[in-house]
Amino acid sequence: MKPLVLANSPVPDFRRDGFADLALSLRFFRFIWGPQPSQDELAHHLGPRTSSHDGIGAKHWSDWGSYWKASENRDYRNLSLAEFCQHYETVELWFEACPADQLTLIWLLDYFKSHPELVSRLKLRLLDREMMIPDGISDWRPPIVEVTERELATASTAWQAYRSPTPEACVDLLQRDLSALPLLKPVLLDLLAELPSASSGLGATEMRMLEMIGRGYSLSKDLFHSSDVRQTRVFNEEEYAGPLEGLAHCPEPAVMGLDDELCTIRKENLRDRFRAFKRSRLSLTDFGKAVLAHKEDFSRHNPIDRWWGGTHLTNDNLWRWKPVLVKP
Repeated sequence: MKPLVLANSPVPDFRRDGFADLALSLRFFRFIWGPQPSQDELAHHLGPRTSSHDGIGAKHWSDWGSYWKASENRDYRNLSLAEFCQHYETVELWFEACPADQLTLIWLLDYFKSHPELVSRLKLRLLDREMMIPDGISDWRPPIVEVTERELATASTAWQAYRSPTPEACVDLLQRDLSALPLLKPVLLDLLAELPSASSGLGATEMRMLEMIGRGYSLSKDLFHSSDVRQTRVFNEEEYAGPLEGLAHCPEPAVMGLDDELCTIRKENLRDRFRAFKRSRLSLTDFGKAVLAHKEDFSRHNPIDRWWGGTHLTNDNLWRWKPVLVKP
C-alpha cells in the first residue's frame, strides 16, 4: 500500500504523483504564538472523532486531509490518528527546517512515543522546500530515515522542555546530543532569540522590524513578505501583525504611522485589517531609535504580556536572552 504522509506546511500533490494514499497537513495548532494548548486539547484533536469536533473549522486531525474520496482508508477517518496509522505499512513524516515545522514534528513524535506498536512504520524526511522539483515530487525524494527510540526520546524531551513554565529546560537542551533530530538545535536558537533582549527588551523579530523601518521599509507588506530581507523565520506572515502592533500601539511607541483603526477592528475581520495595514506608513519614533541603538529598554516603558512556549512573559516574569539566559 502507498504510504500515509504527515506534514505541517501545505504539502505537494502526492496523489497526482501517485506517491501517497493520503497526505495530512496538520496545521491546527500553532505552537509559536500565544499560550500553549493543554494536553487535553492536544489529545482531543488526535483522538477519535466525536460530536464535539463538529462545527466551523478543522477541529479533528482528519479535517486536514486532502483527497479523502480516493484514499483506500477513507472509511477509517473517524478513528484516532494512532489507530488510523495502523492501516498503513509506512507513515512518512515530511517536515521542513522552520521552527513551526520542527515544533509540530516533536509534538507528533512525542505522541507516537506512547504508541510503540507504530514505531516500526514511521519514517522521517527532513526537507528543503526550495529544492522541490517544480513539476512534482516524482524526482524529488528527500532522504528518508527510520524513526527509532533515539528520535522519539529526543523529541519527547524537547517537547516537554518547550512547554515548561520557564525557558531553562530549552537552554539546557543546547548542551545535549540532539543529532537524532539535526534541525532541532538551530530552531531552539532561533526561538531563544525571540526572548526579550537583555539590552533592548525586544526579541529578534521585533528588533529586525525596527532595523527595517529605520532603513526605509515603511510599508507593512515589506515587513511581512520580504523574507529574504527580513531574515527571521520564527513567525509566519500572519503572525507578524502581532509584534508590529505591539511596537506601535503601546504607552511609549517605538513605531508610528500604523493605522489606529487596527485597535478596534476585530481580529477575524481580515479584509478591513488588511486595508488598515496597507494604508499605514511606518517610521520610528525617537524612542524607537533609542531602543534600536540599545540605549533604551522597551520593556521598562511598556507592559509585556506574551508567551514563549510554556513561559508567560510579563514585566514581573521577564526572562531575557543575551545570548545566555537571564532570569527575571
